[in-house]
Amino acid sequence: MQFQPMYYDGELFLPKIELNMTLNQSVAIITDLKRKQLLMNQLVDHSQYYLFRAGQSEYMRLTVEELITFLIQVTERKERAALLMDYFVLKEERKVRVKDLSSSKRMYVTLLRVFFAHQPTLVLEEPYFYLEEQDRRQFKRILDDLSQEKQILILTSNLEDALISCDTIYRLNESGFHPLDIRDFEEDKQELQKQDETNITLQKISTKRNDKVILFNPPEIDFIESVEGSILVHVDGENYDCALTLTELEQRLLNFGFFRCHRSYIVNLQKVREIITWTKNSYSLRLNTGKDAVVPLSRSKLSELKALLNI
Repeated sequence: MQFQPMYYDGELFLPKIELNMTLNQSVAIITDLKRKQLLMNQLVDHSQYYLFRAGQSEYMRLTVEELITFLIQVTERKERAALLMDYFVLKEERKVRVKDLSSSKRMYVTLLRVFFAHQPTLVLEEPYFYLEEQDRRQFKRILDDLSQEKQILILTSNLEDALISCDTIYRLNESGFHPLDIRDFEEDKQELQKQDETNITLQKISTKRNDKVILFNPPEIDFIESVEGSILVHVDGENYDCALTLTELEQRLLNFGFFRCHRSYIVNLQKVREIITWTKNSYSLRLNTGKDAVVPLSRSKLSELKALLNI
């Protein structure tokens, strides 16, 4: 697997990378959001790679069993749906619609698409970020099985996710592309395996509505705005109060694909469908949500967004 060098503002931003990947070996690259996107974009037109992007969605109206049956049919697999439901540990959820699953279980079901991929190499962006502990263990088991016949590359900004799932780890940053000695992290790995749901809640955004505290996983959020000093988190056409500042939210959500598109707005880039040009100096982002929301895009942020999306 090769990646070509890329330059940003006249400086080398992505060096030339050559990965020698083998079966029974999962490889991780720890890097930031922009470099993850650039790596993924270079693989788009190559038929031997199956790409799973962070925050990818699924057919919400299907039940879990209907979805698995559909995937079997379109990929012409020979397995029976009932047997795969056992293998995926989804018997209890078989009649539940995808949209009615918990956010973690919904992402787990979405990730199962990699099981049906015919390509010899799987490239996954942040597969564990949105999973709670039980779903994380189940998906790791599936990836371990897939690694017997496929090459697996995981792109992440999280050392923990790299340690629990990969044998070979590289770090890609402004200093270049360098391997990490996993032996140096053996104690960290043992400690991470003992962590419980206390750590998982750190990936959630806490909001409040009608005196109830509501926790959202980052992929559920459409956008966040500041209105007269109040911070509103928008999810599925509804808004919820948040005690954090926009700056604090920007830092917490940076590695989840969020972008500060305006001084008063943070948007989930996975939900952006269109960049709208109103005038020479006026732009907006149309989101692919049920309410077809539109948020402003500052002129000063346009070039940064284009570089981030490689357009």
